[in-house]
Amino acid sequence: MTNNSASSTAVSKRIRIGDILVAQQIISQEQLETALAEQKKTGYKLGRQLVALGFVDENTLLTLLSKQLNYPFIDLAHYRFDREVVRILPETVSRRYRVIALKEDKDGILLGMSDPTDIFGLDDIRKILNKPVKPAVVRESELLDILDVAYTRASEIASLAEQLDEELESDAVDIADIVTAAEDMDAPVVKLLQKIFEEAVKSRASDIHIEPDETVLRIRQRIDGVLVEQVMNEKRIVGALVVRLKLMSRLDISEKRLPQDGRFNLKIGSHSIDVRLSTMPVQYGESVVMRLLDHSAGIRPLSKVGMPDNYVKLFRNVIHRPHGLVLVTGPTGSGKTTTLYGALSELNTPEKKIITVEDPVEYRLPRVNQVQLHEKIGLTFNTVLRATLRQDPDILLIGEIRDSESAEIALRAAMTGHLVLSTLHTNDAVTSALRLIDMGVDSFLVASSLKAVIAQRLVRRVCIHCAEPYTPNPQEFDLIRRMTKHSAPDVSQMRKGSGCPHCYNSGYLDRIGVFEFLEVNNAMADALRDRNVRQFNEAANAHENYRPLSRSALDYALQGITTIDEVLRVSAEVEDESLAKDVAK
Repeated sequence: MTNNSASSTAVSKRIRIGDILVAQQIISQEQLETALAEQKKTGYKLGRQLVALGFVDENTLLTLLSKQLNYPFIDLAHYRFDREVVRILPETVSRRYRVIALKEDKDGILLGMSDPTDIFGLDDIRKILNKPVKPAVVRESELLDILDVAYTRASEIASLAEQLDEELESDAVDIADIVTAAEDMDAPVVKLLQKIFEEAVKSRASDIHIEPDETVLRIRQRIDGVLVEQVMNEKRIVGALVVRLKLMSRLDISEKRLPQDGRFNLKIGSHSIDVRLSTMPVQYGESVVMRLLDHSAGIRPLSKVGMPDNYVKLFRNVIHRPHGLVLVTGPTGSGKTTTLYGALSELNTPEKKIITVEDPVEYRLPRVNQVQLHEKIGLTFNTVLRATLRQDPDILLIGEIRDSESAEIALRAAMTGHLVLSTLHTNDAVTSALRLIDMGVDSFLVASSLKAVIAQRLVRRVCIHCAEPYTPNPQEFDLIRRMTKHSAPDVSQMRKGSGCPHCYNSGYLDRIGVFEFLEVNNAMADALRDRNVRQFNEAANAHENYRPLSRSALDYALQGITTIDEVLRVSAEVEDESLAKDVAK
């Protein structure tokens, strides 16, 4: 088919979607006129405007377009796209016309379109591709998600790294001079860092690692808890990157022998990112790790932190009590701060005086007195803790209980009429109470003040785009049978991701929280006073609301949300190491 005949075919398929929707009584004439008037203000396509106004459901609209134009409807949420095919079209063209190249064969290119009535866009794309195209109808939101994944910045980052390497070719060049003079946005070092941050935000990375090796530079991003690596041959650019990042963090660029910590803020599109930076001298230069905190997402309410509804209800009951210590435990990056701030957002009312002691302050809350520690000037954790109690607080949030002194101050505050929220690094809820006693705190204090403990982990979700039914092997089935205490557990819903571009071939996309809630009752308090570990464990396991972390994770695996591998990775309760190794094979 020639371009001319293709264009004439497209013209013959021009339809007036508004008139068809009115004719089929999906919308009224008045709604159409309202949408047309609103369209003049927003500049949206009519279909998008009708959906935005709530006059028509997106699926209804797309099904109608598919039928009228005789184009197939493709559900991109489960489509296995090819990055190379998508990139046949320049990113600017794909985003301008809301189109995506999905498949290429001898008959032409299958083109997903959110607005297949855009014949002018189709004509432009035919000219760019110089090949026959076969339009299909797709959802715009899904299309944009794939574009974000497909058009990664990896190639741009590599190209900018080459440019910066060329700029540093001269052995006599002073890296500090180049970087400090690079104030304009077109400087290679500035553009390279911009692309690195853009890629991290698009990939939902929580951390960026810049690591010099003997002959290469590694830039790694932690996505859903796992590092994804990009290797570059331009190893010498690491010095320029480190100097630039130190300048942004107001650190000493001349000091390369000692670790340094800093922070800065930056704007990436609509995202406001707080970056916490740590440098460390290593064998081949300086390693940099940056923790990214996206403030644009805002503070999640308790109902949105991923906690099961029954736990949310129990947790609310505890935090609305006038006094007591409530702990949230788990490793770094398990979402403890998110949970605590969700609680604070509910407690933050004009009637309550709230003080937080943190290092660093991660979220800013109105009306809350937040204290940032500064060890160099003597503003230490325990000094601030004592001072806060003289500030007449109702609620006290302690970033972390670090030692026996901070534990005792927190427990005494809880005992004398304050609600204290804090975190502790322990494996599960049961061991948290015992950990406080191990720190050397009086067991009577722990028994009297500790009210509840939440333990949490984040497990990776099975990628919805490449999920396939999964049958556990004999070792896994035996583990499931033992954990569920059921001779024939239902494993029919179990799934595993085969790997696709959406999930960087990992089989996982995004994470979900796994929680363990333990409310201290009289039997547990008595066991704590007597320092009776066995009695405390028995009382905890007998509690009607207690469910171990491992069992909660397994429930998700049996529902097809995560995998047995993830259950084993996060569960501290799998005691049989030999079985764990067998299953991991």
